[in-house]
Amino acid sequence: MEQIRPGTGKLETTSPLSLVIEKALNKKLPLALWRLPGRKTSTLIIAATVSKLSREDAIEELPPGFIFAPYSDDNPILFIEGSIQYTVQDGIVSGALGELESMIPEEPHAPGQSNAAVAASNPQIPAFEDAKAHYIELVRKSVEAIEAGKFEKVVPTRVKQVPLPAGFDMIATYMRLCGDHPEALVSLVHIPDAGIWMGASPEMLVSVEEGRIFRTVALAGTQPYQEGTPLKQVAWTQKEIEEQALVERYIISCFKRIRLREYSEHGPKTVVAGNLMHLRSDFTVDLRQTNFPQLGSVMLRLLHPTSAVCGMELGPAREFLREHEGYDRAFYTGYLGPVNVADNTDIYVNLRCMQLRDGYALMYAGAGVTADSVPEREWEETEMKFNTLTTSLT
Repeated sequence: MEQIRPGTGKLETTSPLSLVIEKALNKKLPLALWRLPGRKTSTLIIAATVSKLSREDAIEELPPGFIFAPYSDDNPILFIEGSIQYTVQDGIVSGALGELESMIPEEPHAPGQSNAAVAASNPQIPAFEDAKAHYIELVRKSVEAIEAGKFEKVVPTRVKQVPLPAGFDMIATYMRLCGDHPEALVSLVHIPDAGIWMGASPEMLVSVEEGRIFRTVALAGTQPYQEGTPLKQVAWTQKEIEEQALVERYIISCFKRIRLREYSEHGPKTVVAGNLMHLRSDFTVDLRQTNFPQLGSVMLRLLHPTSAVCGMELGPAREFLREHEGYDRAFYTGYLGPVNVADNTDIYVNLRCMQLRDGYALMYAGAGVTADSVPEREWEETEMKFNTLTTSLT
């Protein structure tokens, strides 16, 4: 990644996004930049410190901010409070930027409590052929475990080191992701110790609109998308249909655990995510009708990690991955998004993401494995998912 140089430009009421991000990174300030699906503008928050949350903290009681959670329950959830928010349009930031000039980062952790172990892990990444052989063997073991009755589905993942192009421009890449993924949560997050993460996630985990409407989705199944393809005519294999149905069943089982019967379900339907297509079903709950104002927090605890990123049954699938996957997922397949910003919460699974390092990016991808999985095809699916990011690097 290109080195961040000491910023010399003066921040005005409106300033280039690249200059504002440069100032914040030079000061080692936590920040989150994101664009919600279907929106033309992005939102930027910059803070002096990062809070740690427990799994029991209710999102409804949090101040406006951005949540950034790892995959593993063993590590804390991080929260950037949005005391300063800016609107970003066409690469220009608007707001009281003078406050950023005087902001000084606070030390959020006592000695020995760094989050470095959470996300700045350095996985041993094998060469391409070794990586392929390892992943195909992992899928084969997954199918064997399914046939032995240990679980119905599991989602093995892998990490890939990709060189950044000469003169890599982080902000231009963010803008490119926004253009390539209009229906995704596109994000750029910097947290000291955790590093810089960027991605374009198509999978909503928990959405709460003005305390009135709760939403989540069941997203699974993957195939390449060619522009102009009639979505209603897309054919899906039995394996992909079954994989998506398992995610639906998992969500419905969570509703049943809390005795929630009043929900609507629409789908599955084919949706586009960059250069890929998926099967998606949408679930909606009227919070006033059900008198369940904290459903967002309750479902967040129940859903994560979903069967779309871990497996089903959850416990055995998670243990299998812990034993065989071979690396720390860090924040990949955790969750992230704005909380209580403009009275809305939009939390997504952290998919199609990469961690930016000096000169290279760590990219992450996985594939849902069922009894009908073919190992070579699951490898190809992870390669397709990597391509959604590599094509946006500028």
